[in-house]
Amino acid sequence: MQAITVRDRDAGVGGLALTDMPYPHAAENDVIVRVHAAGFTPGELDWPATWTDRAGRDRTPSIPGHEVSGVVVELGYGTTGLTVGQRVFGLTDWARNGSLAEYTAVEARNLAPLAADIDHTVAAALPISGLTAWQALFDHAHLTTGQTVLVHGVAGGVGSIAVQLAREVGAHVIGTGRADDRELALTLGAQTFVDLDADGLEHVGEVDVVLDVIGGNILRRSTELVRPGGTLVTIATPPTVQPRDGRAIFFVVEPDRARLADLAHRVRTGRLKPVVSAVLPLSEATSAFVRHRRTPGKTIIRIAEEHGTAYPITDNGAAQPDRQ
Repeated sequence: MQAITVRDRDAGVGGLALTDMPYPHAAENDVIVRVHAAGFTPGELDWPATWTDRAGRDRTPSIPGHEVSGVVVELGYGTTGLTVGQRVFGLTDWARNGSLAEYTAVEARNLAPLAADIDHTVAAALPISGLTAWQALFDHAHLTTGQTVLVHGVAGGVGSIAVQLAREVGAHVIGTGRADDRELALTLGAQTFVDLDADGLEHVGEVDVVLDVIGGNILRRSTELVRPGGTLVTIATPPTVQPRDGRAIFFVVEPDRARLADLAHRVRTGRLKPVVSAVLPLSEATSAFVRHRRTPGKTIIRIAEEHGTAYPITDNGAAQPDRQ
């Protein structure tokens, strides 16, 4: 099978290549998924798990990408809850070969069923961004109606979903980004937009929740905005400074089949619209990792076409035939 692989940690993005790899093995409780679309995180080449297994042993050449949408083609021993031929989406394991391949082996518990009216390219934009946004806002920060949340990187994969989820529960959302993110931020539901290049964060005032995806100086400055009893949640780096009379939490997203199903239902009903800025073939996946390549939302890699009645969700939440 064809896959994007990395072999040389020092080579960075330059070490990515489209190569032939063996068909994956389905371990106990695994499924093999024929990948139709895959998502990735540009920074995952810096993650230790990209290069070593859980025991710390070198596992190169490894396949990056941890968001998958496709069809189950094989069940491992003891696997229950999914069937061959079923459409699924979810997270691949951090320390195993990922989704930028024609086939991938995934623990069945990390996948959720995918309805026929959600296109694979839309589903592949949900697992990391959707689960991260939900877990940050509700599992860790306990955001509720009437509170104010500051969402950094509001036009990104996590931020664009977070603003929609926060607005749905009746929170007041302040989004940050660069000047050209303003229109998208307001369209998604942010009531206020802060240009991080031109506007001062100190003018935001106190907030109940900060969702940080940037780290560094933005993370440090954001701790000063958290009102007593509030929470700063970051996925960038463990915080070194705590808000006064508040909490600062760093976390890594966890698989959650039930929550994935809930997010997919929100997409089907038009309550959630993942932002997919580009869809590229597997042969062009290496270019999507380049750090200076900045686009809103997610870039998705389409690996296989689906022949049937799968429909992508358009900007107005309506289903349209997939003509790609």
